[in-house]
Amino acid sequence: MSDGTGTTTADLDIRLEKHRVELTGYCYRMLGSSFEAEDAVQDTMVRAWRSYEKFEGRSSLRSWLYRIATNVCLDMLTAGNKRARPMDLSESTPLAQAALSPRPDNTWLEPMPDNRVLPTTDDPAEAAVAKESVRLAFMAALQQLPSKQRAVLILREVLAWKASEVAELLDTSVASVNSALQRARATLAERDEKAVHAAVSDPLDEDQQKLLDRYVAAFEGYDMTALTTLLHEDAVMTMPPFDLWLTGHDDITGFMTTLGAACEGSRLVPVQVNGLPGFAQYKPDPEQGGYTPWAVQVLEISDGGLTGFHFFLDTKRWFPLFGLPLHLEAEPDQIQEGV
Repeated sequence: MSDGTGTTTADLDIRLEKHRVELTGYCYRMLGSSFEAEDAVQDTMVRAWRSYEKFEGRSSLRSWLYRIATNVCLDMLTAGNKRARPMDLSESTPLAQAALSPRPDNTWLEPMPDNRVLPTTDDPAEAAVAKESVRLAFMAALQQLPSKQRAVLILREVLAWKASEVAELLDTSVASVNSALQRARATLAERDEKAVHAAVSDPLDEDQQKLLDRYVAAFEGYDMTALTTLLHEDAVMTMPPFDLWLTGHDDITGFMTTLGAACEGSRLVPVQVNGLPGFAQYKPDPEQGGYTPWAVQVLEISDGGLTGFHFFLDTKRWFPLFGLPLHLEAEPDQIQEGV
């Protein structure tokens, strides 16, 4: 079946699908939400499919799709919600005052599997930029920018579009694009002075892989002494949807042996998430036996230690997104990495 332009429905579907991963990455950076990003891309695909006969080819199909996706995201951002991490919203809580108070789902920056947002590329530099641009700290910084500045920064700095191309996409001038980029850079630079960055090699270097192996051994063994040796003194632990966040290995390990004591005996399955190493955490299931999902962990590494680990607890949403089973039998070695 043809759409009247000589392109069959099947051909068009294939052409559109080729752009799904990169568009999902773009919408994810814009929206800070895994599920909203996928919804935005699906909306983009539907709009493109319906209006393809009006596409005159004055720009590439890719540019046209980005224009549609940008408009979809800007419409979704008109509510003004800025997704965040717990440390963006409140001060760190001492362990003695720790309380688990949830906030609505749309408060939080959400995790995302690498394979849904990072297109395959043979260019190591391009791959490195893509990974860095979905890491939690950078994503959180993006969410603080006004929506059009956010779009300009992503298109110019992450996707390496020319100012003239961005101006055409946004129906504005090159001068306006350059001004927005300058303001966005200034905002990010101000945040950058206070931020602790993940310094993760791609692929992990030998020392980083050993650090992860030691982390798995310490966490699965619930060995707080061993875990303490892996954490920077100012390491951060977060647990969305709870707004609590902890700083320092004493409070972190203290939490894990008190309010978090049910995690003892957990098993970890590696995942690739937000351009960082991570794990799907399963804790013992006293009712069914085996293990039940508890969290997607995202780890930040810098200077030979863990600077942050973030537990995303809404497992009914996250585990299917990562292709992970909702139950582990007692022999975890048989489970493959989530994809």
